[in-house]
Amino acid sequence: MRMIHSTYTILLGGDVRPTERLRQALQGSRFIAADSGMRHAEVLGAEPELWVGDFDSTDAALASRWPNVEQRTYPPAKNETDGEIATAEAIEQGASRLIFVGALGGERSDHALQHLFHAMSLAEHGFDILLTSGEEEATPLLPGSRTIDLPKGSLFSVIGFSALDGLDITGARYPLAGFSLPYGSSRTVSNVAEGPVEFHLREGKAMILARPYDFSGA
Repeated sequence: MRMIHSTYTILLGGDVRPTERLRQALQGSRFIAADSGMRHAEVLGAEPELWVGDFDSTDAALASRWPNVEQRTYPPAKNETDGEIATAEAIEQGASRLIFVGALGGERSDHALQHLFHAMSLAEHGFDILLTSGEEEATPLLPGSRTIDLPKGSLFSVIGFSALDGLDITGARYPLAGFSLPYGSSRTVSNVAEGPVEFHLREGKAMILARPYDFSGA
């Protein structure tokens, strides 16, 4: 029987700002690094138990700082990204909640976009998902309810990955009730939290993008 640990954090190669909110989210988590995502471990005070990837973006200096972390090397010509390999390892260990640090922003917009779609697929398979850079967070929204605790005055948006039907948003400056959002519409971009925000969705799938430290809309 495999051991189950509910929360695993996957360290990815995008930008990270080590905020207090990020540190709190990572408490009690275990860590797996994907290639250059290992560079975030030190600033987050984390020691990954596994380091995977093709290591094409890891320099010798970074590798030398973590000689005791188990490495699993994969060929560059592979069918999965390093992040997907790290995720599969976490799931194999029994993860039910996955936090992707460094999943947003960075030099590769294709990778950032793929992280969002990968996260949505994982959410559809029942995993609890958070993607974060420390200053920006993304959470999948599927049919049902979800509450996100945001500081009053901070910005958030709901980006439809399909047409949405029966969308309720409460606890926001611009609430919605039973709203139908056409696919591609910007109607749910740039809302402002009044505190914890509650979402209900009857049909469709979306990503909630929040900026807990951004009060430019207040």
